[in-house]
Amino acid sequence: MIYLNGKFMPIEEACIPVLDRGFIFGDGVYEVIPVYSRKPFRLDEHLKRLQYSLDGIRLKNPFDNDEWRHLLEQVVAQNDGEDQYIYLHITRGVAKRDHAFPVNVAPTVFIMSNPLLPPPAEMLISGAAAITAVDNRWARCDVKAISLLPNVLLRQLAVDAQATETILIRDGFLTEGAASNIFIVKNNILLAPPKSNLMLPGITYDVVLELAAADQMAHEVRPISETEVRLADEILLTSSTKEIMPITSLDKKPVGDGKPGKLFTRLHALYQNYKATRMRGLTSGTAG
Repeated sequence: MIYLNGKFMPIEEACIPVLDRGFIFGDGVYEVIPVYSRKPFRLDEHLKRLQYSLDGIRLKNPFDNDEWRHLLEQVVAQNDGEDQYIYLHITRGVAKRDHAFPVNVAPTVFIMSNPLLPPPAEMLISGAAAITAVDNRWARCDVKAISLLPNVLLRQLAVDAQATETILIRDGFLTEGAASNIFIVKNNILLAPPKSNLMLPGITYDVVLELAAADQMAHEVRPISETEVRLADEILLTSSTKEIMPITSLDKKPVGDGKPGKLFTRLHALYQNYKATRMRGLTSGTAG
């Protein structure tokens, strides 16, 4: 069951006009929200990021936060599975094909749910492979826009190489993955690239840094060079659907000793504990 423009329906019955600006121009934004035990994870933070993306494309938010919560609760309730991930998608609506913003046009709002499956256990034990590529995307990667063709092409490079992710390098520095944020570890220090217009501000990225601070783990947020990535002792991938995963092979060369490292193991355990505690409703919303 999905939600589309005020109605709940089976996804097979859903359709949009061909002149929807999301279809014609990719003129819209989206958000992905993990749901554990039928409770959205860090919903306030996801809705804040959604608002940031809407502001970035000058599109008015069709709902306030309470209305979003109510809609998401209904979508979760009407779909199977304790763990799901919600995909919500907002476009500028239906209008004649013209690059300029249409006037007095209602946005298209689409929400669907899919099963949320944890990363395969063997991948957490042995790690995943990644490749590198030049980050050739637009300069507003901080906006979660639905026009994802550059990310699609970069992610396909990983698929072609039988890898899990493509790690992106721009002007000699790490930005992020094609569909993830990237951390590295060197000399037992967790390193994260700083937020900027060249990377998506990941919710899991924030959680990892909160957990590192709360655990008094040595960590730094600063620019990370391509050389540092290639010489890293550990590389970690984070996203809302993959949580935290170790990268143990980069461009067909081992990362560190080619096995998941100590900081990954530590952070993964901290994340699972935080998630379980949060879902029980026993925290106020911060990792500390």
